Amino acid sequence: MAHRSGSARPHTQHSNSAKRNGRSGHPGRRNGAPGGNPAKVAPATFGDWVSGARLRTLPLAIAPVAIGTGAAIVASEPGVYHPVRAVLALLVALFLQIGVNYANDYSDGIRGTDAYRIGPARLTGSGAADPKTVLKVALAFFGLAAIAGLTLVILSQLWWLLAVGAVAIAAAWFYTGGKKPYGYYGLGELFVFVFFGLVATLGTTLVQVGSVNIESLIGGIGIGLIACAVLMVNNLRDLTPDKAAGKRTLAVLIGDRASRISFCVLLLLPYVGVAFFSLFYPLAFFTFFTLLLALPACLITVMAKTSQELILALKLTSFTALGYGLLLGAAFAL
Repeated sequence: MAHRSGSARPHTQHSNSAKRNGRSGHPGRRNGAPGGNPAKVAPATFGDWVSGARLRTLPLAIAPVAIGTGAAIVASEPGVYHPVRAVLALLVALFLQIGVNYANDYSDGIRGTDAYRIGPARLTGSGAADPKTVLKVALAFFGLAAIAGLTLVILSQLWWLLAVGAVAIAAAWFYTGGKKPYGYYGLGELFVFVFFGLVATLGTTLVQVGSVNIESLIGGIGIGLIACAVLMVNNLRDLTPDKAAGKRTLAVLIGDRASRISFCVLLLLPYVGVAFFSLFYPLAFFTFFTLLLALPACLITVMAKTSQELILALKLTSFTALGYGLLLGAAFAL
């Protein structure tokens, strides 16, 4: 990445933009680096807090719930639906995703990792928001996820899911939090695959019908792999600053070229499942249209030389995840 997409060019572009906007993702530039003059930091606006929620990651929460709900309809009696439970499952996924985003903002910020960022400024690392406030917001969203999850457990009477929910929240926190966050040791993709792939999809089906099926299993594997692709291209963009910060993501561990290849494999492999489902669900074929987003994302990632190109690939991959989940879920449901 340092030799291709993580060049000085995107860093320079970000620095120039930061000067124009009066903001920077580098705490030293915001709060005063050693030997420099402290910079006055404007408090975070409502827009900054919305940006901190990282809305572009929310498709990763919506997609598995869509697939899991479609799979639940397959397993239900004709005409039997559970819209309330489906909405609650969606709220759990959304609140957990937003909580993770704010928790990452807080943990990376206080650890100093964001001092090396070349992307948009974050709330904690930029000094725009008090770290304790960011932490409280993260915990508030984890709390909302817990409330929605508890309601689901009461409705479904699957009390053992309380343990699953507790593990999910703990995993969300220790991704970048704690003394030895596993996201700093190449395990981020594993967390994303398990919790935003299998657990979210299978759990959505389970709380609605009390069981899981092949649709939710293969669908969960597929969307989990796409979620891993999202994280991979994000970490590929940040490969150079992560190296400098000592953050050993999977992209850092396997290197630039292998990361680019892995991204393409993770993003395209789920379409094997689509081909399988197309044999039984004619509408599943329409999920292949998301390749119109996935293939350009692969091409851009393989050839990218700047971080801006990888940001475009990241956006395309997020929309691929959303389209994949909605279209495959609809194919099951209809």
